[in-house]
Amino acid sequence: MANFSPSGRPSADPPAHVSPQSVLDRLTTGPSRAARVTHTEHLPPRAARYAVWPDRIRSEVVAAVRKAGIEHPWAHQARAAEHALDGESVVVATGTASGKSLAYLTPVLSALLDGSEAANGRGTTALYLAPTKALAADQRRAVRALAAPLGTAVRAAVYDGDTPVEEREWVRQYANYVLTNPDMLHRGILPSHPRWSSFLRSLRYVVIDECHTYRGVFGSHVAQVLRRLRRLCARYGSAPVFLLASATAAEPAVAARRLTGLPVTEVADDGSPRGEVVFALWEPPLTELHGEKGAPVRRTATAETADLLTDLTVQGVRSVAFVRSRRGAELISVIAQERLSEVDRSLARRVAAYRGGYLPEERRALEQALHSGELLGLAATTALELGVDVSGLDAVLIAGYPGTRASLWQQAGRAGRSGQGSLAVLVARDDPLDTYLVHHPDALFHQPVESTVLDPDNPYVLAPHLCAAAAELPLTEEDFPLFGPAAEELLPQLEAAKLLRRRTKAWHWTRRERAADLTDIRGGGGRPVQVVEEGTGRLLGTVDASAAHTTVHEGAVHLHQGRTYLVRHLDLEDSVALVEEAVPPYSTTARDTTAISVLDTDTEIPWGPGRLCYGSVEVTNQVVSFLRRKLITGEVLGETKLDLPPRTLRTRAVWWTVTEDQLDAARINPEILGGALHAAEHASIGMLPLFATCDRWDIGGVSVPLHPDTLLPTVFVYDGHPGGAGFAERAFHTARAWLTATREAIASCECEAGCPSCIQSPKCGNGNDPLHKRGAVRLLTTLLKDAPAATD
Repeated sequence: MANFSPSGRPSADPPAHVSPQSVLDRLTTGPSRAARVTHTEHLPPRAARYAVWPDRIRSEVVAAVRKAGIEHPWAHQARAAEHALDGESVVVATGTASGKSLAYLTPVLSALLDGSEAANGRGTTALYLAPTKALAADQRRAVRALAAPLGTAVRAAVYDGDTPVEEREWVRQYANYVLTNPDMLHRGILPSHPRWSSFLRSLRYVVIDECHTYRGVFGSHVAQVLRRLRRLCARYGSAPVFLLASATAAEPAVAARRLTGLPVTEVADDGSPRGEVVFALWEPPLTELHGEKGAPVRRTATAETADLLTDLTVQGVRSVAFVRSRRGAELISVIAQERLSEVDRSLARRVAAYRGGYLPEERRALEQALHSGELLGLAATTALELGVDVSGLDAVLIAGYPGTRASLWQQAGRAGRSGQGSLAVLVARDDPLDTYLVHHPDALFHQPVESTVLDPDNPYVLAPHLCAAAAELPLTEEDFPLFGPAAEELLPQLEAAKLLRRRTKAWHWTRRERAADLTDIRGGGGRPVQVVEEGTGRLLGTVDASAAHTTVHEGAVHLHQGRTYLVRHLDLEDSVALVEEAVPPYSTTARDTTAISVLDTDTEIPWGPGRLCYGSVEVTNQVVSFLRRKLITGEVLGETKLDLPPRTLRTRAVWWTVTEDQLDAARINPEILGGALHAAEHASIGMLPLFATCDRWDIGGVSVPLHPDTLLPTVFVYDGHPGGAGFAERAFHTARAWLTATREAIASCECEAGCPSCIQSPKCGNGNDPLHKRGAVRLLTTLLKDAPAATD
């Protein structure tokens, strides 16, 4: 029996299929390849558990589902639909390809069908929120295919930045199932709520897809956008039920409640079938080259993944390689295309890259080529992780641990068709966390997924949303419970800044500009920088403002659609980077300097003679130069100075201090103190994603042999977002387990004096100098002898 696929098509009967173990065996042919697999996990197939649809689902909807090839729902789909029909907000947290879309679509379509027969004008409406435009467009295809038998009762339409102006008025007036993203809700729909009044007045359901992606600062912003939505709905007399879909996550109901501000019931018992999964952990080999400080250089995950994608394509295995960065996705596709052209020129055209920053028409063309099977291999950023229909894949390559176990399983689950097995390969990058994981498989396969971390009360997040809410409708004291306890404390500050003005019992927005434009909810920190080809004036794409200093500085190598460009000029005032096409034999990496000061200590506990602290800090960062590195090997060719302005960040941090007695116990003398602290800082940043839902690029660190605020040797780890993102707080609460794993990662590394697999960092602004591996192990050993119990 087929089940509903995101495209709205029933899954086809699978063709003759090679087992995932056979595919892996071919990839590991030869002794050098076989030695790269450090562990193989076999996940057995799982049988389906069926149920019946609640009898309140309209018979026409049930008939449409059956026409799509689904006779009976899986147990979790029926349970979720039952909660939705009862008016209870619900989160479905089950595995990839477990039919979460159908779980919320059946009650939504049933309500729209009921509403279409009502005599009160527009009828019932529903809103769908996706984290990416691609997912919203994909869901529109799914809804239209499934609802086709229902005629005009379901009028689904996408409303986002790509929607033509002439279509927007029709969507506002006539669509009853609007698919959009939080950004458009924040900037386009809520500020224009009078034009959306009939839609909001009739709003019955709000679907929040892939809600596990709303974490950190982005998740905190989305939480406040949803509170603004609920406030306006109440103004128009509606109280929509929230239906959330999530990858498997710890405490999904808790995270969903923080996101929506409402009680949420969880459905997490997955009733869907699953084919066999073979999951391999793959460590690239050491090369004969030596990097910084003479450390051995391991082959890059990018080069290794490109080889594997090439081999899978030659085998005819449909595959996607998930890559951490836009640049990495482009590099992998270019390398694979070059190698495939040596085998068969026609194969080179069947591999491509997919990432954010492409123009809308480029994204749509790639999605269509993937759907049709024209593409055999794709190197993609997480823009494709989020539920876009890639049914029919046989293998997934994951170039570097994606930051959380939840994302790892989400990406691995993109492969596998009904009743068939799939192969997943995690290719380790040369960093502490990846190296630790491929040698400690229990940390991946026998640990629960992480809790989602977000903080809606972050004042840097809440303040602009209070302004936006006041611009939509004047704020009153009745709104305080909705926005949380911090709202009342922030209003006097917003008045003092002349952003809000109090008149009688309400606060009003006072500026001419739109309040919603005060903030970028994705935490970009300003206007995106446009990347423009200097000779033609053609817009190639955009880069987030927060990343511009490090990625499109003068002299940077920029990749787009397989082509290489050199940045000739970065205009920060006009947010434009001018580039020209070139083929340099190197990549570029920015280097920076960072200083940190303590503003306020919220919590501190004794750690032996030292202290473990959590509080507010100010970080001053400046990009000062960039390195040119050889492609593939990463060997440093040279360094060029840059003249860019410093940037300051007020955020949250965890820090620990050590005393002279502890240094004596660890045999740390002044000559190696800086290197020991620096090495421990690097490794702890690398390991934190194992304990918090973050990426190492979400966090930063500073280590100081004598910090002026603590007057002791101190290591700081801070959130890389204004006001904090919850990661440092999680580090504080799990400090003993976190730093124990950090010590083990350093001590178990094979290298003599430190390498990228343990203490060297690709982010280091000091060129990984000084570092002292053995000193870091001794320091952490001494520190952990006095470790306090967990502070949760």
